[in-house]
Amino acid sequence: MSEITLNYAGPVDLDAYGRYRPGDRPGPRYPFQGRITADGAGEFPAEPGRYHLYVAAVCPYAQRAVIVRSLKGLQDVISLSYVDDERDGRGWAFRERRGADPVNGFTTLREAYEATEPGFDGHVSVPVLWDRAGGRIVSNDFPDITIDLGTRFGGDPEIDLYPEELRPDIDALNARIYEYANTAAGRVASAAGETEYGQARQAVISFLEELDARLADRRFLFGSGITEADVRLWPTLLRFDLADNPSARISERPLTAFPNLWAYARDLYRHPAFRDSTDFSAITSPAATETDPWRIPVEPLHADWDEPHRRAAV
Repeated sequence: MSEITLNYAGPVDLDAYGRYRPGDRPGPRYPFQGRITADGAGEFPAEPGRYHLYVAAVCPYAQRAVIVRSLKGLQDVISLSYVDDERDGRGWAFRERRGADPVNGFTTLREAYEATEPGFDGHVSVPVLWDRAGGRIVSNDFPDITIDLGTRFGGDPEIDLYPEELRPDIDALNARIYEYANTAAGRVASAAGETEYGQARQAVISFLEELDARLADRRFLFGSGITEADVRLWPTLLRFDLADNPSARISERPLTAFPNLWAYARDLYRHPAFRDSTDFSAITSPAATETDPWRIPVEPLHADWDEPHRRAAV
């Protein structure tokens, strides 16, 4: 195997390259949707050392993949590297702050997309699951990546994030988590009028209230064990008070005002897979640019994530 030259992209340069705007890119958001197979069949069999994860500390969807990799004990099975926290029009890039690309020596993640599909000019997202053997992307479809990491590589047999008997219920709740938590801040922020804004933010608040009630008599969303649903929800909760709520102006009540949900979030944070994948310096609140008088004021809240949670007995 040839030695990889460690390269870095130049500094972020908004004057030269402009801001990165995913919506301006042609084609589907997640065009690469290969799946890992556990039985050795297909293009991408589960083989230790074959795959690499490209992630970003700022991205909640990428954090989910890092969490599952750690929960399942796959650190020696699937390698991992981070792109820089900031983007200009070139998209995700490798800089000294997060380190170089140890697999291919790329300076931008777009090079991985272009290596997979020559001439690619679409949206470049993280996480990306890369196939070292084929020199191409397996998947940038974030929901499939965590399912495959959690179910196809073996790993810790005590951790079953996607139990067969619960899959329909997990899938149903995951769909609601995606709509009312993961993507909700964008809908609230982009609301065109007071009525639309009120309805959008109330939908989020109602869902948080529902989750708070659900967690009154169970430690995690489906009982005593962590599942895929917890992994999908938690990075959004982590960012709610610091980023999503102050930027989108969703709720007068911070996460800390939902007692069961806040304790649950701290409970998960105590687990190394969740805690070690968290970099609070990467979670920032973009300035709220909307000046409409009907939008509520919300300030970022730096809560105490180390406060005892007392959830073990639930």
